[in-house]
Amino acid sequence: MVLDDGRYSAAFAAGRLDRRPMFDRLTRDGVVWADGTAEPVDAVILATGYRPDVDYLAGLGALNADGWPIHCRGRSLTVPRLGYLGLPGQTGPASATVRGSGHDARRITGWLRRGLAHDPPVPADCRVPAQATR
Repeated sequence: MVLDDGRYSAAFAAGRLDRRPMFDRLTRDGVVWADGTAEPVDAVILATGYRPDVDYLAGLGALNADGWPIHCRGRSLTVPRLGYLGLPGQTGPASATVRGSGHDARRITGWLRRGLAHDPPVPADCRVPAQATR
């Protein structure tokens, strides 16, 4: 579901959005599409929903042995500039809901804005949370 106040629709109608199919995989420096085209990107935020299907991240070391993202409050602990939204228990019980994702989105985008020049250190209180069952 996309909530739109009209700005998204207007940008789409004016051709200002760069719509592409989902990339095939992530690399340390960017993304690669199914046709092999690679492109560097500054950051990736994956809006996973409450049942993440992120197996394509395994080769990056982004997942634990159960296939769950290794993160702290949505910030990948193993892949620079990778963030998640919508993970169950990301910052609280509502993280995997539309209502609760706004708080997490502000946290992740703030971290990205501050850290694109260099990956900031992980806060001392940031430990990998108990992993949910897939």
